[in-house]
Amino acid sequence: MNFLRQPVDDPEINLIPLVDVLLVILIFLMVTTTYSRFAELRINLPVAAADKVPDRPREITLAINASGGYALDGRRLEETTVEALVAALRQARTDRAGGGAPGAGRTDPVLVVQGDRQAGLQAVVTAMEAARLAGLQQITISTQSGAGQ
Repeated sequence: MNFLRQPVDDPEINLIPLVDVLLVILIFLMVTTTYSRFAELRINLPVAAADKVPDRPREITLAINASGGYALDGRRLEETTVEALVAALRQARTDRAGGGAPGAGRTDPVLVVQGDRQAGLQAVVTAMEAARLAGLQQITISTQSGAGQ
């Protein structure tokens, strides 16, 4: 009987074919991938081509100029903070409500935001946040007709 141990060979992993396969996969992914340049995305804002909406008595107009100033129904607001804008919008909402409890057959007034083309997005977002805090739920953004470009 032969009780001598036979030497056990350690398994050997050959890395060269593994590296070759990984390089082929990497080259395949590099060739088939499409790259997009989101930093160079140009945005052209649309122009609405619709008929002029008739004047509505329950409409609040909020104009935003290029420097971020606000005018509510043609009256310039001195402060541009959210709190001051909320107070002015609440006052205009109660003026347009004409009495009566909310939900008693009357609808809330519509806020029409008229922003200058050069106005910053932050001024529009501030106006929309103030409208939400003031309880105005119907907001419309005014545009110019296509002929006025």
